[in-house]
Amino acid sequence: MRNKPGKKGRGKSDPIKQRKTFPSIVIKVIDESDIILEILDARFIKDTRDIKIEDYIKKQKKILIYVLNKSDLVEVKDLKKELETEKIHPFEIISSKTRKGSRELRDRIKRESKKISAQRIYVGIIGYPNTGKSSVINILVGKHSARTASQSGFTKGIQKLKLSENVYLLDSPGVIPISEYSSIKSEALGKHTKISVRTYDKVKDPEMQVAYLMKAAPSKIEKFYQIKANGNSEILIEELGRKKHIIKKGDEVDGDKVARLILKDWQEGRIY
Repeated sequence: MRNKPGKKGRGKSDPIKQRKTFPSIVIKVIDESDIILEILDARFIKDTRDIKIEDYIKKQKKILIYVLNKSDLVEVKDLKKELETEKIHPFEIISSKTRKGSRELRDRIKRESKKISAQRIYVGIIGYPNTGKSSVINILVGKHSARTASQSGFTKGIQKLKLSENVYLLDSPGVIPISEYSSIKSEALGKHTKISVRTYDKVKDPEMQVAYLMKAAPSKIEKFYQIKANGNSEILIEELGRKKHIIKKGDEVDGDKVARLILKDWQEGRIY
């Protein structure tokens, strides 16, 4: 059950040391919610989870629902096996791209809401960048749903969107920050490959990231761009740059721009 709101916000009794472990906005989203949706990338479950934050949510006696997004990029049968092995539940499998699973997610929220004794129930969303947090909000409430101003007791900047008669979704920047490089498991190779899941236009050394990516999924990348690079990222960048006419002065391929294009296609799910 949610703590009662006060002038200093909800969750006043939470241990200070534990609260300082996580970004303040994430803590505020958790404190002001009854139900938390943790958005995970269905391709990289382990690497888009935050176990410490999950433990914090459970200690606050909040309901946690795992939302596996981008399911259109994986074999759902294999995904369900992994969820069972990792004992991840309750969960819903969705694709914000195809909208598959959105109804089931709404139904899950309604079922969990009935377990809570409160006049108004608030649903918060957290997740790493590029897991599709904003897209999930859109498929739940619609892209053009009216935002309502923050009310007394809520953190400034958090707005609420009506999902049903007494259930509201909290629209906020509840994003879990990550380090520059994140170890993402390559199921194909069974190895850990350093591929940043940060936004393609902000990542440092994009050409190195593409090199890591080529080690993880060379055939998928070469097939997508129809370029035979024999797993060599330098050949891929050079040929793709000339193919796309991404050239700078001196008739040289702009490696930085080409690499960011590849990362963009990967992060947005075009390469699969």
